[in-house]
Amino acid sequence: MLEGQHYQNAYVTRNIDDAVARVTARADARSVVQFDATTEVLTAFGRRPHTIKLAFAWIGDLQYEFIEPVAEAVPMFAPMLPDDDLPRFHHSCARVPDWEDFRRRVDEQPYPVVIEGAGGSGLKFLFLDTRDLLGHYLEYTWMTDASWERMGGR
Repeated sequence: MLEGQHYQNAYVTRNIDDAVARVTARADARSVVQFDATTEVLTAFGRRPHTIKLAFAWIGDLQYEFIEPVAEAVPMFAPMLPDDDLPRFHHSCARVPDWEDFRRRVDEQPYPVVIEGAGGSGLKFLFLDTRDLLGHYLEYTWMTDASWERMGGR
């Protein structure tokens, strides 16, 4: 299941402040946003809270996401952390235009949904475990155009 508009590469890290500082010191980031987030997500075990530290840096039209796990709903970030503070690639993310159509096809493909959630009424997301296909996870998002613009998309 490879589709949508790829706009993000995401990395896990033990030290989000250091990872953001390293990357932004070497790149012309047009925006950087950093915050802590707790979101209720749907997992194979039911609904659970998922807490992570996040940073988003736009460099050109590619968003770099940095994730420091705090209290995961399911262990998908922490097991991939490196031993040091360097960021390690975790997943790519693509935006899809029609969530209902996309979600129907997710149920017909072989890769398990690890977590699924929403950020208000303007954003939906899910992660597929495609490690046996690509060596990493895939995240898919749907968002309104207003949400896309608010997060820095163009």
